[in-house]
Amino acid sequence: MKLLFAEDDRDLCQAVRVLLERSGYSVDVVHNGADAVDYAAGGDYDGLILDWMMPRMDGVEALRRLRGKGVDTPCLMLTARDGVEDRVEGLDAGADDYLAKPFHVKELLARIRAMLRRRSAIRPDLLRFANLELDRSTMELRCGDQAQKLTNKAFQLMEMLMENPRAVLSADRIMEHVWGWESESEVNVLWVNISSLRKKLAELGAQAEIRAVRGVGYSLEEKS
Repeated sequence: MKLLFAEDDRDLCQAVRVLLERSGYSVDVVHNGADAVDYAAGGDYDGLILDWMMPRMDGVEALRRLRGKGVDTPCLMLTARDGVEDRVEGLDAGADDYLAKPFHVKELLARIRAMLRRRSAIRPDLLRFANLELDRSTMELRCGDQAQKLTNKAFQLMEMLMENPRAVLSADRIMEHVWGWESESEVNVLWVNISSLRKKLAELGAQAEIRAVRGVGYSLEEKS
């Protein structure tokens, strides 16, 4: 699952980012509302976490603009403003939930899980291609009665391939989606994960394979 976290307190950003990544999420971080709009409008996120008070554009205005652009990604609003009118304003702007600061990390994670479950209600838990199944709820790749548990990054990569079967996905697009815009990871981490997934597919006896298109990218294809 990929999240965008917009918060101008950089210490809080770092702490929450570490928490979320340890909880299995991929996270992009921005520090103002204008960047939040640019990232959320141009990225492929499962959820948004927006602070209310940010420079350049506050979180409520950023969310209004995103909803105006047709971006329906679920959003959790964070703010120290916990009055009824404030909550109403945030919800009316398009927020799905509201969490007042200071918050407990367990509650933050629970709110995020609830937000993502609502999004998952309109997406199937199982992705299928050839004789493969990818279970979004358990991060397992299955073939018949065999299963392989995937790491967070391998799961996101496999999910992307199974959502776009037979399409050639560029390395840059995959790196941006799985590792994030601000990641310092090199493309060799993609090669390592592709190699690992290929081994798992072989071990499962899958009738699908990840093919490399030289100079272009990768695609998930049925074995001929």
